[in-house]
Amino acid sequence: MNYETQVAGDAPARIFGEEPRSSKRRALTIGAVIAIILIAAAAWISMHGKGEDAAATVEEAPVVTVLVPGQSIVPRTVSGTGSLAARVDMPVGVVGEGGQVTRVLVQPGDWVRAGQVLAVIERSVQTEQIRSLAAQLEVNRADAKLAQAQLDRAQALVKRGFISRADIDQRTATRDAANARVNVAVAQLAEQRARTGRLDIRAPAAGLVLTREVEPGQIVGSGSGVLFRMAKGGEMELLTQLSEGDLATLRPGNSATVTPVGSQTEFSGRVWQVSPVVDPQTRQGIARIAIPYNKEIRPGGFAAARIVSGTATAPLLPESAIQTDAKGHFVYVVNGRNEAERRGVEVGQVSPKGVPVTRGLNGGERIVASAGAFLRPGQKVRPQVQKAG
Repeated sequence: MNYETQVAGDAPARIFGEEPRSSKRRALTIGAVIAIILIAAAAWISMHGKGEDAAATVEEAPVVTVLVPGQSIVPRTVSGTGSLAARVDMPVGVVGEGGQVTRVLVQPGDWVRAGQVLAVIERSVQTEQIRSLAAQLEVNRADAKLAQAQLDRAQALVKRGFISRADIDQRTATRDAANARVNVAVAQLAEQRARTGRLDIRAPAAGLVLTREVEPGQIVGSGSGVLFRMAKGGEMELLTQLSEGDLATLRPGNSATVTPVGSQTEFSGRVWQVSPVVDPQTRQGIARIAIPYNKEIRPGGFAAARIVSGTATAPLLPESAIQTDAKGHFVYVVNGRNEAERRGVEVGQVSPKGVPVTRGLNGGERIVASAGAFLRPGQKVRPQVQKAG
């Protein structure tokens, strides 16, 4: 029994030509083989990873065109927003006694001349009063004429002694009183005519009718408020809110460009007034920009403005060098280690010559001129300086 077992256990060793070994030595051998395999695998992975990093480093060093902008003389601009309004807003209401409106002669958008009738108020009573006063004037003139004739006859008789000097004085006084009554009647008639004329609602100056708040049949009076609103001469303006620092750079006469919301059209204007005070809460003031009439300029609307407040020196970059994201405008600067470095900037008004950088650069940096959208901060690059011209 034991012999058969021993023969069966030694059979594999004899088959491979090896001497029997103990279980302990076999376990050590297997462990050593596994360790060698693991070490080899780790070495292969390490070498493969370094190779990929090296290849990636080569691939991530693209050639980029850079420029050194220096300093250029550029227009210094101030940007702001605000509301559009009539430069001289003229409210028109009832100046006389008022009454019932019989006709309205203009509509919003109409041009009117100074003194033109905008609306007519019923005046039948006033017309009769004028006729009465005119008749009274004729009576007084007749009395004055009669008094003058009596005085003339008395003066002819006084030389013959038929009339005393006292009678002459009395007739002279009667004549003077009659003439005075004529003057009073003339003044009363003129006053009534003036009152009647004030029933017409007239334009105080030439300009553009903006609003109409009256209709035929409406009863109006001194307490009716504004019936029409006009823009004198049709001139408009933008009341733009600006910071305290920006206001300090402006002067009346500075040119400006105004763009209403929803429109692509730009309108030229000029600053005609700079607010002498600043709101202590917001630290802002108002600059008023005069704009010639245009049908696209609507009072009450919103608009943006760019005001040229002088000249300044600043780096001038092509538009392709300026990138924008949620944090604002930025450029990529190539540092001394040839790495792309993000730099936040503030820009001025775009012109055919380029984009001025008002803050963030001094002009001596190497700026990536294009393809900045494909770079990332810290990325290695191979810069090539852009040639002039």
